[in-house]
Amino acid sequence: MVHIVNKYLYIRLRRKARVRKGQIVRLHHIAQLFVEPEYEQALNEMIIHQPQQEDGNRVLIDMLLIIRKVKKHFPELQVEHFGEPHVLLEIYTDNKKANPLLIGIVWLLLFIGSGLAIMNFHADVSMLAVHQRIYELMTGKKVDHPLILQIPYSIGIGAGMVLFFNHLFKKKFNEEPSPLEVEMFMYQENINHYVITEEYSKINEEGDAK
Repeated sequence: MVHIVNKYLYIRLRRKARVRKGQIVRLHHIAQLFVEPEYEQALNEMIIHQPQQEDGNRVLIDMLLIIRKVKKHFPELQVEHFGEPHVLLEIYTDNKKANPLLIGIVWLLLFIGSGLAIMNFHADVSMLAVHQRIYELMTGKKVDHPLILQIPYSIGIGAGMVLFFNHLFKKKFNEEPSPLEVEMFMYQENINHYVITEEYSKINEEGDAK
């Protein structure tokens, strides 16, 4: 009696992968594999997708597509996958160098805008009157500009913002993500979820059309 030994391919797709525009997408770009050594090289170099102009900059690759390609070349392999059933492929182009003039204009606009926002907030809550009252209570004197309170308060605003966002230029004070990083992460996750939903809708429409 002949015993047939099944050979398995264990595969885990990455949640997201990036390739340069025009680059052929191979299996090792989008997945981690565990398989018998004689299959490993061929599977890693297996072509999964060739980006087309109409693909845009994001493509959804489903696990079923990968299984079909693997079975076509290696029908004896049993495929076991873990994790996400799809991978979102981002197609990027080489970034151009930033224009220093444009950076300066954006920085100036943000600086003026944030400064006006802070000043308008302090005007709304009458911060000057509050400082004047605190100074009067502490010293018994009334002055128009209690600089002994206003200067440390202004420095404290800047220091507080640096600590809140956990960044000083490119330096981070600890490994915790800043609130801005968390918001950017949630924004990116929402975009990815939307793109995945839209891509699945297109796949289903194409399947219904066939």
